[in-house]
Amino acid sequence: MSKVSVFYIFAIAEFNIVGQWAGTTSIDFSLAQLLQVIILLCTGGKNGGGYEASKYVVMGFHGGILLIHAILNSLSITWLSFFGQLAAAWNFVGVFVLMILIPTVATEKASAKFVFTHFNTDNGDGIRSKPYIFVLGLLMSQYTLSGQLKPSIPVSSKHFQTEETKNADKNGPRGIISAIGISIIVGFGYILGITFAVTDIPYLLSSDNDAGGYAIAEVFYQSFNSRYGNGVGGIICLGVVAIAIFFCGMGAVTSNSRMAYAFSRDGAMPFSPLWHKVNKHEVPINAVWLSVVISFCMALPSLGSIVAFQAMVSVATIALYIAYALPIFFRVTLARKSFIPGPFNLGSYGILVGWVAVLWVATISVLFSLPVVYPITKDTLNYTPVAIGGLLILTVSSWILSARHWFTGPITNIDT
Repeated sequence: MSKVSVFYIFAIAEFNIVGQWAGTTSIDFSLAQLLQVIILLCTGGKNGGGYEASKYVVMGFHGGILLIHAILNSLSITWLSFFGQLAAAWNFVGVFVLMILIPTVATEKASAKFVFTHFNTDNGDGIRSKPYIFVLGLLMSQYTLSGQLKPSIPVSSKHFQTEETKNADKNGPRGIISAIGISIIVGFGYILGITFAVTDIPYLLSSDNDAGGYAIAEVFYQSFNSRYGNGVGGIICLGVVAIAIFFCGMGAVTSNSRMAYAFSRDGAMPFSPLWHKVNKHEVPINAVWLSVVISFCMALPSLGSIVAFQAMVSVATIALYIAYALPIFFRVTLARKSFIPGPFNLGSYGILVGWVAVLWVATISVLFSLPVVYPITKDTLNYTPVAIGGLLILTVSSWILSARHWFTGPITNIDT
């Protein structure tokens, strides 16, 4: 294998693992913020003297959630399989309950014209262009389909882990396609149902509402409060979402640890022998705790600057998509004639779909780098290009200074 090919593999590995760690940070920190909002609403809401947790308390929630996820991921594969099945059932049932319950309970409902044609130009972010709002809106689905879980969407296409999957060459692709298909159908239905309960967008986004500006929480809370005189039902619905996010974060740590195990097994990480050790349950225990520690550290910038934190977690989506797109790009270019398809393939459509995927990732990489607030200042600038550029510099530097001397590519662990 040539040095160039080995470098490409190394770069893809680095972007993938860092993107996954950032993804876990994003998920569990979102859950910590949601817990803060639930406590606020349980104690009376912002307008009723409710308790508003400080950023240090939120960080404590984040650390506690990661600790629980580390403990659960230290259990045997049997337990992880059980929790995975429970998570799937919870997400599936929960999303249908919420998409029907919230618009049914709400006393005021939006019209179909509002739901399908309205653009919120009164957003306080200085963005008035409808096409611009549309392309920025595409990013929500990209975040979800990258394997993460937005606080407002309790269903996602999980990052499919084939390291411990039987007949992975067939079941892996089938799992990915089915997960994405379910996410598209059920996720759209959920968003549609909740949107019909949205009437006053500026108020939902205002920091002066009961949920302190957490829009989806305010929708749930007000839907029940307007009909029953209290928002207890809305808080319970937020609990359903919180548990879904918890399961997603647990799955993310599982995926992180297996990815770190696989990379260290191939010698692509510093101190690789340490991270690919497994315990008596055949769980890469060191990789599990490494993943949660790094994910916790990635959230620490939020204590000093929320802008720095947002730049950090922006890596979660764009770095993963770059890691996904690079092998596809090499497949449709350098390896177009030499590539040997597996038992599950797209046949003659493979090249076309590959190019569409590569061009789409290039497009959303630009979209993720666009400003989301105007006018642009040091506090509103989108620092995603800086974060990705920094990751690229670190990857290239580590290759030149060290990795090129010891990383020789993936290790074959089966007979050819």
